[in-house]
Amino acid sequence: MNAELAETCLTVRRMAKGAARWKTPRARAALHGMLLALAVGGAVRSLPAWAQDPRLLDARVSQESVAETICRPGYADTVAPSFDAAMALKERLLAARGIDAEDGVTYALDRHVPILLGGSPDASANFDLLPWGGHAGERRKSLLTVRLKRCVCAGRMSLAQAQATIAGNWSRQYDQLTRMQCGTDFGDTTSASRDEGP
Repeated sequence: MNAELAETCLTVRRMAKGAARWKTPRARAALHGMLLALAVGGAVRSLPAWAQDPRLLDARVSQESVAETICRPGYADTVAPSFDAAMALKERLLAARGIDAEDGVTYALDRHVPILLGGSPDASANFDLLPWGGHAGERRKSLLTVRLKRCVCAGRMSLAQAQATIAGNWSRQYDQLTRMQCGTDFGDTTSASRDEGP
């Protein structure tokens, strides 16, 4: 374990020991924000360079524009390609991978960086196929995407951190990240056990 990681673990342990002092909702929210920053900060340092590849990102979305873009209700629907265009792309990806069309229903058309986190809605480099279920499946990735978007919109995480987290090995951090509270409802958490999948 490197010195930086050991120091982060020690900080988290100290915060946990002192958690009894965090009685008010505002104090608990601050604690959750700090823990989230520690968790994501460690993850972002170890991500591959392609996590911030501009070919995956939507130029309209930046840290300065999140309130007018991804944090605005319905934004994703206004920029997403049509259903027919998405299905045509999925069919091409299935064919390129040699997956029979009948088996295609078990796969989702995935974006490395989802639209909800400023991913390009139509760049071919941003698309891939993911199984719907399982620990690294689209259902779980979608739940985490919504959680990360809430964190960005609440100012608890930067857009770049959220993008790097979802484009990296998100499934390894899933349980930890989905239990972080980023909204205004302090009882609002996304349970990792709700969608274990096959």
